[in-house]
Amino acid sequence: MRTSETAESKPPESTARRVTGAVWFALALVYVLWGSTYLAIRVVVQTMPPFLSAGARFIAAGLLLLGLVVWRYGPAALRATRAQVGSAVVVGLLLILGGNGLVVLAETEVPSGLAALLIAAVPMWLVVLRTATGDRPPLRTLGGVLLGFAGLAVLTSPGIGGAVALSGVLLVLLASVLWSLGSFSASKLSLPGNPFTGSAYQMLAGGAGGIVVGLLRGEHRGLDWAGYSTASWLALGYLVVFGSLVAFTAYAWLLQSAPLSLVATYAYVNPVVAVALGALILDEALTWPILVGGAVVVVAVCVIVSTERRL
Repeated sequence: MRTSETAESKPPESTARRVTGAVWFALALVYVLWGSTYLAIRVVVQTMPPFLSAGARFIAAGLLLLGLVVWRYGPAALRATRAQVGSAVVVGLLLILGGNGLVVLAETEVPSGLAALLIAAVPMWLVVLRTATGDRPPLRTLGGVLLGFAGLAVLTSPGIGGAVALSGVLLVLLASVLWSLGSFSASKLSLPGNPFTGSAYQMLAGGAGGIVVGLLRGEHRGLDWAGYSTASWLALGYLVVFGSLVAFTAYAWLLQSAPLSLVATYAYVNPVVAVALGALILDEALTWPILVGGAVVVVAVCVIVSTERRL
C-alpha cells in the first residue's frame, strides 16, 4: 500500500481479489506440493548424500527459473545491482543452505512428518525476531507463540526420550530459526526488482553453498551413482520441478491474485499434509507426541496467522 493511499480509497480485500477456481487450484498445488516435499526429501536421502543432493536440486531449479524469467520477461529482467545480488546471496544462504539444507540432513534421522511439524514453528520465530527488533505484536500473537513453544516442547520429547535422534530434532529446530532469519532479512534487504529473478539467485547461492558444504563433509568420497535408487532419482526430480518451480510459481501468483489471509493458510496445512503422506507412504509412526505436539503447534500457527492478517 502506497503512503498516498487512504483506508477509504483501498478496496476491500474480498472485492479486490476474488476467490476463483484458479485460486483454489493454485492453493491446492501449494498445499500438496510443498507439503509433500518433506516426504520427497526423506526418499532422496535414503540413498543420496544430503547436501550434495540438495545443492544439485536448487542449482538445477535456479537455472530453470532463470530460463523461464528470460523467456517470459526478457534478458533485462535478470539485471540487478551488486547490492541486490549480495542481498539475494545472503537470503539464499540463510533460507536454502541453512533452512532447507539442515532439514535435508536431519531427515536422514528424523521422520518427514516430525520435521514438517517442527518447521511449522517458523511463524513463531518470526514474531520473536520482530519483537527483538522493537516491534510490539498484539497479546493474542504472543499467546500463540507461547502455545507454539509448548507444542515444540512436546514434539522434541521423542528426541529426549531416545525414540528419535535428538541431534536430528535440534537440526530441524535450527533450520526453522535460520529460515525465519532469512525470511525476516528478505523483508529488510534490497532484492532484485523481479521476484522470480531474486528467487533464482537465492536458489543458485543456496545450492552452491550446499555443494561446498557437501564437499567439506566428504560426501563426494566413494560416490556410487549406481547405488542411488530409482526412487531417490525420481524424488529429486520431483523436488526440482514440482517442489521448487511449480509450487513457487503458484505461490507467487497467489500473492498477486488471492486474498493474503487465504494464501497464509499454507503455513498450517503443509505440516498436516506432510504428516499424512509420511504415515501413508513411508509408514511413519503417529506417536502421541507427534499427534498432540503437532496439533498444538498447528493451532498456535493458526492463532498467529489469523491475528496478524487482521492488522
